[in-house]
This record gives sequence, C-alpha cells and structure tokens, in this order.
Amino acid sequence: MRILLVDDDDRFRRFVTGGLSEDGHVIWAVPSIQEAWALVEAEGSGAFELILLDIKLPAQSGWEFLDELRDQGNETPVVFLTGQHSIEDRVRGLDAGADDYVIKPFALSELKARIRAVQRRRSGPKELVVGDLHIDVLRHRVARDGRPVDLSPREFDLLVALVEGQGSILSRGDLLSDVWGIEFDPGTNLVAVTVSRLRAKVDCVGAPMVQTVVGRGYRLAAAS
Repeated sequence: MRILLVDDDDRFRRFVTGGLSEDGHVIWAVPSIQEAWALVEAEGSGAFELILLDIKLPAQSGWEFLDELRDQGNETPVVFLTGQHSIEDRVRGLDAGADDYVIKPFALSELKARIRAVQRRRSGPKELVVGDLHIDVLRHRVARDGRPVDLSPREFDLLVALVEGQGSILSRGDLLSDVWGIEFDPGTNLVAVTVSRLRAKVDCVGAPMVQTVVGRGYRLAAAS
C-alpha cells in the first residue's frame, strides 16, 4: 500500500515508517502540510492509498488539510495519529471525513490492525444492519433500535468483525488477529474484557445479540 505520513516529529516518522515498511507498505513521510500538498499535487490525487495525519502541525493543521482534501473531492482514506484524545476531537475527526482516529502513543500492532480495518471498511458495505442494529461503517456510528450506542474505536472494530462473521463463531485467536493485529495469544483476558464492554453497550436495549459460545468463541446473532 502507498501511504503518505504527515507528522512533524522525526523520531515518530522513523518509528511508523520502519514498522509499516516491514509489511511491504511504501511510505512517503513529510513533516508539514505544505510538503504533503506538494506530494499530492506532484503524484496525483489518487497516488496514495492511505494518509496518516497528525493534527497539530506547523503553519496548517491536520483538520484544515482534511477539510481541503475532501472539498477537492479527494476521498483517499485518512487516519489521524494524534495525542488529542478527547471524545470531542474524535467525533470532530470522524465527522470531518476521517476513516479512523488513533491516539498516541500506540503499538505498531494496533496501527497495523486499524489500517487493515480501514481497508476492509473501504472495500465493503458502507452500512451494516443486523436486526435492529445499524452500523454506519465510515462514520463510526452505531444505533440499536434507533438509539445511539457510544463505542470506543476498539469496541467498534470488534462489533464490525462480529457482524461480518455473519453469525459464525469467531475464536479468541480470530479476534486477536482481526481486531488487535496480534498473531499470537498473549495469555490475557483482553478479548473477554472487550466483548464484555461491547455486550453491556449493545445489549442494554432489546434482546441479547453478543453471544459467548463456551470453549469456542463469540458470535453476533440477530435479535429475535
């Protein structure tokens, strides 16, 4: 994948570039919006398959860059990589047209999982519906029986993975790989805890949908 990385921290650019290059991605890394625009104009609007974007940048912010990008009709997926962690900032980013919002500091495995999730969402349906559960995939919005459900980014990715499983049982290993980008079992209750939080939010209205299949994994069933 051809990726444009925009961040004014030299060490951070090296960290991300090195980690993503290991997976075969080709990275263009620049410290400013001005240089990002120069690359977009030189390479063409469709040259990059993903843009990783900081918010606080010299001269022009990531917010402004994304607004101008979308105003020009450029729909390249954008993922914010930022230290701004308030819910208001996350909502603003997604409403502005970002595909995801990753809070620094993060592990490379998390970033890689988020990138895979963006690829799946972009290539798949824009809306997912299971019974009275509605998911706006691009805007990261969920509603159950018409009522908004506020999920963290990880809970959202977990829910989408369960929905895309179409009722199939997904093992702990499946979810660690698909949602967290972890290809080995770390021996923690990470999946169980996140499923529990997701269940508490999604199943607080209507019949239970998030199901545990003892000894096998998890699945999402349409509310009867």
